Amino acid sequence: MTDMLTGKVIFITGASRGIGAAAAHLFAREGASVVLAARSTEALGKIVAEIRAEGGVADAVTLDLADRAGIRTAVQKAGELHGRLDGAFNNGAAIQQPGPLDATSDEDIDNQFEVNFRAHWTAMNAEAELMRANGGGAIVNTSSIGSRRANPALPAYGAMKRALNSITETAAVTWASQGIRVNGITPGGTATEMIEEWEAATPGIKTRINASTPLGRMATPTEVAEVAAWLLSDRAAMVTGAIIPVDGGAGA
Repeated sequence: MTDMLTGKVIFITGASRGIGAAAAHLFAREGASVVLAARSTEALGKIVAEIRAEGGVADAVTLDLADRAGIRTAVQKAGELHGRLDGAFNNGAAIQQPGPLDATSDEDIDNQFEVNFRAHWTAMNAEAELMRANGGGAIVNTSSIGSRRANPALPAYGAMKRALNSITETAAVTWASQGIRVNGITPGGTATEMIEEWEAATPGIKTRINASTPLGRMATPTEVAEVAAWLLSDRAAMVTGAIIPVDGGAGA
């Protein structure tokens, strides 16, 4: 490890599994004090215990991304634990509802909007408020390769993630003078539990993802988290408003 995040307090949503859990371990190894948020208190407790056993600093707060008041409370709790907030990885717990555009119900759209877009909007504003009090900070939002192109398999998901790209760029410009950097990452196929769930709903999707990726495989969650770690570090001090692909060349 390079101590890239030493001394920083970083809040991570969707931290109970997948990219979020990988980020929790990686950021702690890189020296950050991490505050993990997700609905599953049992899974969070296990990750916190693992990080502490390795000598890291970790705490957990329960968070339902569909609960706007709960999001604000969780972010505030992260600030209270350490007296400040330096970074946030809004990795979310994205909802995917496979199906063609004309078979996506109004309820599906509402549910995906709540978690895949509005939760980020609420979290970013709460995080920025804390960061201003300490002279600035950095925010990274997890978007998706599906936000960069037509997405017939996941039409609502792709639309929400494209909207997330827009507010990421807007926040970067709006808050730059306050010392707050805001960037996004767009992972391609990543070997997470969510992909396994998608495979169960649409058999063969993993094979198609691998075939469409120039590097020939999906990313590991840690490989995606590495990019977020760099963006949250001072090594990316001149990077803001960027939407960075982490997709093995699939979007090229």
